[in-house]
Amino acid sequence: MDGSNSKKVLVIEDEAPMRDAIGDTLAQHGFTVLRCDNGKDGLDTALREHPDLLLLDIFMPKMDGLTMLETIRNDAWGHDVPVIILTNLNPDADKTIKTILDHKPAFYLIKSNVTLEAIVSKIKEVLNM
Repeated sequence: MDGSNSKKVLVIEDEAPMRDAIGDTLAQHGFTVLRCDNGKDGLDTALREHPDLLLLDIFMPKMDGLTMLETIRNDAWGHDVPVIILTNLNPDADKTIKTILDHKPAFYLIKSNVTLEAIVSKIKEVLNM
C-alpha cells in the first residue's frame, strides 16, 4: 500500500511483545505504525505526528494512559482524535470510569478478550475504512 494513503496509528503499549504483535499486524494491513512504550513518549509523538488513531494502554511507565488521554483531549488536534483503549484492566475503579466517560475513547478493549484481527477490524471501523 502506498504510504501516502495509509492511515497512521500510534500504538502506546509498554509490553514489547504486545506492542510488536499489534504493530506488525497493523503494518501487514497497510497502516503506518508508530510505536511508543510509555505515556510520556506517546503524548509527545501524538502531538508531533498527529496520527489518525491512538491505541492506548492504561498502565504504563512515565505517564499512565488515562493521564495521557486527559492531556491529549485538551489539545486542539487531540480533542477529536479517535482513541481505542486496550488494556488488561476491567473498568471498575471510579476514577477510571469517570476519566473514560469524560474523555470519550472510541472503544475500550480488554486484551485478554480480543484477537489481533479483532483489533484491526475495530480500528478500520473507527476510521471508516
